[in-house]
Amino acid sequence: MLEVLTGSGLAASAGLNAYIPLMLMGLLARYTDLIELPSGWQWLGNGWVLAILAVLLAVEVVADKVPVVDHVNDMVQTVVRPTAGGLAFGAGSGSETVTVSDPDTFFSTHQWVPVVVGVLIALGVHLLKAAARPVVNATTAGFGAPVASTAEDATSVVMSVVAILLPVLVLVFAVGLVVFAVWLVRRRRRHRRRERAAARAAGFRV
Repeated sequence: MLEVLTGSGLAASAGLNAYIPLMLMGLLARYTDLIELPSGWQWLGNGWVLAILAVLLAVEVVADKVPVVDHVNDMVQTVVRPTAGGLAFGAGSGSETVTVSDPDTFFSTHQWVPVVVGVLIALGVHLLKAAARPVVNATTAGFGAPVASTAEDATSVVMSVVAILLPVLVLVFAVGLVVFAVWLVRRRRRHRRRERAAARAAGFRV
């Protein structure tokens, strides 16, 4: 099951930032022995691929920290992040790492399954991130966007490293995401109730 945790952690990381887990896997595969990518995914360690990912990462990091622009970026990333999550799960769950020595035993027959699972995980995390950002911007007059984005990038990096080196800890991140999702839903409900109360006080019918 460590393969699943590795793939899940990388896919969730892609839901926060599409390029961090792909670039990290490529760098580690190219320059270290911490991960050995399966034959179908070794292109991630190609120098040109890493250079392109670095440029895309730089654009994403900047765009995600500017209010309004971050919303447009999230709309564009609705396609990119789930796709990256599928690639990350597929590559990560089939790789040999310091904790997984025989990854082919889990997804030996249905190679498309990890890609689909990765897409769904990354999409879920992306939607959660996209739903949280307007709340952050509204409650901080936009000043919280850079802080929230930096925290998301840092979480993406840590989650990617943990997924490869110590995948059991991915469960901790999963619990954290569930808790955050519950908090976000409750906060949005309270915000809507306040808006309705304000509208009634102003004499409007809601």
